[in-house]
Amino acid sequence: MARLDKLLLERNPEFTRSRIEGLIKGGFVTVNGAVASKAGAKVDEGDDIAISLPPPVPAIPEPEDMPLAIVYEDDDVIVVDKPAGLVVHPAPGHATGTLVNALLAHCPEIAGLGCRERPGIVHRLDQDTSGLIVVAKTEKAMRGLVKAFSSHEHVVKKYLALCHGRPALDAGHIENLVGRHPVDRKRQAVVERNGKVAITDWKVEKFIKKLGISLVECTIATGRTHQIRVHMASLGCPVIGDKTYGKSARDKALSPYPARQMLHAWHLELWHPVRSERLSFTAPPPPDFAAYLPPPDAPLA
Repeated sequence: MARLDKLLLERNPEFTRSRIEGLIKGGFVTVNGAVASKAGAKVDEGDDIAISLPPPVPAIPEPEDMPLAIVYEDDDVIVVDKPAGLVVHPAPGHATGTLVNALLAHCPEIAGLGCRERPGIVHRLDQDTSGLIVVAKTEKAMRGLVKAFSSHEHVVKKYLALCHGRPALDAGHIENLVGRHPVDRKRQAVVERNGKVAITDWKVEKFIKKLGISLVECTIATGRTHQIRVHMASLGCPVIGDKTYGKSARDKALSPYPARQMLHAWHLELWHPVRSERLSFTAPPPPDFAAYLPPPDAPLA
């Protein structure tokens, strides 16, 4: 028996250890047809071990003329209402057609700002999560926003989630550790150790009895990967349309069928990173989200 990562290094000397670990974490390594769970997994010499390399990502994203729903813009920052389905920055499988590509065409001055692959980006939304995202346009704004989002001070992020069922309480506070799922490396989970503190305050805004779903507002004090999706699933009320943590059978019973996870970043507050000014923005849910809300609930903003 041998460790998976060590065996892969022996067989692929052109890769570094960190590259091997990244491929395993990204789900690009299989053992006997099953996605490898962890770098230290024990394998036999005779096991069928395969690496599926992700497509290369351009070192520097190129500008692309794409529409942007701009909520606010000045010389230092731009706030965009990101549609569901749009990836924030280039990554394996999404080398072009991202929010960053569109931003580079709209405000080319952000090129090279911060990380070259993610110019101006200080926080992210999942591909299938819609809503507000702020991007830096200057070096000074970048430093200020990175500090604010890292410390979570003076930043308010509120999401609307459509969830199956109804929580036992009308509101609550969740504070626990969220980290990589111990078996499925593509998922996050509430864990006892080796995770990061995740804090979500939630409240039920409306229970839509005829559909058996709840409209829940979630205010997050941290920004862990899949945080709201994991926390709502832990309450037994997963986000509608969530293919990773949700309930596909209950999704199929809904009309219209949810084509994506019904999670929307609807409210954002922060101090301007350059001027001493409090900024506050809202974005109403898009039509696919509002389709489940009976009037007059749709105009939540």
